[in-house]
Amino acid sequence: MSNPHPALALRLKPWRATVILGLFGAATLGLVVRAGWLASVQNDFLQAQADRRVQTAQSIPAHRGKIVDRRGALLAVSMPLVSVTADPRHINLKPGQLESLAKALEMPPERLQAQLADTRQGFVYLRRHLTDEQAGHVRSLRIAGLGFETDFRRYYPAAEEAGHLVGFTGRDGGRNDVGRAGIERAFDRELGGIDGQRVGLRNSRGQMVDDARSALPPQHGRDLALAIDRDLQYLAFRELRAAVTQHKARGGGIVMLDVRTGEVLAMANYPAYNPNNDERADPDRTRNRTVIDLYEPGSTMKPFTAAMALEEGLVKPDTQIDTGDGSYRIGKHTIKDTHHSIRFMTVTEIIQHSSNVGSLKMALQVQPSRHWEYLHRFGFGVAPGTGFPGEAAGLLRPWKDWKPVDQAVMSYGNGVAVSLLQMARAYLVFARDGDMIPIRLTRDSEDPQGERVLSSETAHQVRAMLESVTQDGGTAKAAAIPGYRVAGKTGTARKIRVGGGYAHNSYIASFVGFAPASAPRYVLAVMIDEPGAGAIYGGAVAAPVFSKVMSEALRQHGVPRDQAGPVWVDNRQAPPPAAPAPPPAAVRVAAQDTPRREPPR
Repeated sequence: MSNPHPALALRLKPWRATVILGLFGAATLGLVVRAGWLASVQNDFLQAQADRRVQTAQSIPAHRGKIVDRRGALLAVSMPLVSVTADPRHINLKPGQLESLAKALEMPPERLQAQLADTRQGFVYLRRHLTDEQAGHVRSLRIAGLGFETDFRRYYPAAEEAGHLVGFTGRDGGRNDVGRAGIERAFDRELGGIDGQRVGLRNSRGQMVDDARSALPPQHGRDLALAIDRDLQYLAFRELRAAVTQHKARGGGIVMLDVRTGEVLAMANYPAYNPNNDERADPDRTRNRTVIDLYEPGSTMKPFTAAMALEEGLVKPDTQIDTGDGSYRIGKHTIKDTHHSIRFMTVTEIIQHSSNVGSLKMALQVQPSRHWEYLHRFGFGVAPGTGFPGEAAGLLRPWKDWKPVDQAVMSYGNGVAVSLLQMARAYLVFARDGDMIPIRLTRDSEDPQGERVLSSETAHQVRAMLESVTQDGGTAKAAAIPGYRVAGKTGTARKIRVGGGYAHNSYIASFVGFAPASAPRYVLAVMIDEPGAGAIYGGAVAAPVFSKVMSEALRQHGVPRDQAGPVWVDNRQAPPPAAPAPPPAAVRVAAQDTPRREPPR
């Protein structure tokens, strides 16, 4: 029997075995403790880390609500578009697929190759805003690694006509349909809705393989009905554009209000812009000047001066005021009438002939604090409250800062600044028998609550004065409409220079009025900025625009006439009566059949 190998004859010392077993036991206990700690204390953290690696969340865009006019005609609608994405790290194109994909995406193969070559990026847009048909061509290629995101792009059927009012949308973060201007911005929360979300599992290539884990449906935006009438909007825009072009003006604005409800039926600016293209990038073109820009109203302010003097009991419509030679001196300032032919004018004639001297003499009889209060009640120095972004409050200085010359020039529209929307709203007081109501850009089923500004008697007296402006002897015969009584006032004011003072050759020509004067239906305000073709006065530049727009609006909506027109008599000699023709049918019947005798009747 052979001896055992020496190594087998070795015996470990007892303490060494104990140490080895202890080390193994400690290691096992450590693993158990670590596993328990991870399963209890670190469970939420580890689960979140796992979800980040295998889960993916996709946004489900909410559909932006439509904007329509008062009759439901589309003004803004969102169209679905598809963006194609890819992960350059996981996409592997087979021979020929690059050219096919580039053709489907309608882009050069070299550009597509460059986008897919940068594997440092895990996400890249290959092409944005494809139509469903274009995206269908890409899907038909069945290329693994491509992704498709649905987005929306806003379309504006009214384009230039209503661009300044409706506004436009733009991209903000991951959304392409966020209100940026106009109504789109003012009502962005209601129109935009809330995006939904879909959570699912993704594979090693980043593709979603299971989207049934959880989903939050989107809350789509609400449709919004504006007060404007698209037919009237087009009419107002067309005539404004024609006037600005004819008079070679810098621009213009027009606002039409419904006297009964205070709704804005039309609001247009020119030059215009098309919100469907990149013209909206120019803020000078996209600004709604009728709401945001301020100007000195000139003589369109005189009816409010007359109303104040009437309401205070200082004058009556037939009260005569001495206007002297048509000039009035206050300190070192001399104020003159543009056209002066009558020394003693009634209050009605002061409005009809637009006398500055007569207007300031009425104003200077009123305490400055009281004068300021009247202007404030008419809405000057106060934002109209429509909610339109950037809505101007105008400029009405505190009465304590007034000097006598300040109060004098304010009586005929200098030294105070207004927006065209404010001016249109103020004339509602005369059209509504002394009642002021809020103006609205959207449809509302509730009747507006008015506030008494003038007595009904004073409002009727001023209305009669305004009607005389469009008649023989007035400054706005061009605003007259056959068959209708028209009331309104012209305004011509020098523009303020940037450095201060007034420009010598730059004017604002305006006209604000309403019709029919017997029962007003619409208020219309027209402003032409810097007419440059010769004519500068509101009666020659702005009043004809009023006449064309108002007459067509009254006709379209069947508003009854309130003025008897001339009776035309046709005195042409009537032609002699033609000789009666023989009855051929009776002859033929007699020749063929024996006629039947009719029973007596």
